[in-house]
Amino acid sequence: MARYGMVIDETKCVGCYACRVACQNLNHLRENEAYNFLEEREYSKFPNFHRVFLPVQCQHCDNPPCVSVCPTGASHKRKDGIVLVNEKDCIGCKYCIAACPYNVRIIKKEGYIEKCRFCLEFVEQGGQPACVTTCMTGVRMFGDLDDPNSEISLYVAKNVHKLKTYKEEFDTRPRIFYKKV
Repeated sequence: MARYGMVIDETKCVGCYACRVACQNLNHLRENEAYNFLEEREYSKFPNFHRVFLPVQCQHCDNPPCVSVCPTGASHKRKDGIVLVNEKDCIGCKYCIAACPYNVRIIKKEGYIEKCRFCLEFVEQGGQPACVTTCMTGVRMFGDLDDPNSEISLYVAKNVHKLKTYKEEFDTRPRIFYKKV
């Protein structure tokens, strides 16, 4: 069984928002809705400062707090590690929103909660998430972390000391790894 994850190379992101727009279009999200966003950071002082963009989305945690607080089981983790919300079981209580330290869930106008699904419809057909295929600078890498010969596993093994997870202090054990500036 695959165990999916992603590497995001923060050093390559130029802040074009193609990942966000692709996700919005694919998921029929309104302009003010998004399953991913860019956190902008500036370092140093003018005239020698630089700006970086940190793409953030559901981290598909190995220890997802959203799952443990869901009273109906709508928020759940699949065997392949993808964390999903079953809209039919979701009562819109917002416990998962409160429990998630990444602030990446949205309330749909129909009343249920939704979030990034790693474009499951593409992945199950052997494809990649839209945010990966749309990125023109190659910021994201997606694949099976348990396949020792996959591009992502080889990359993680080679760069293990250069990779971090977002908000490590929450001990959610995210499966999205960031190559930092």
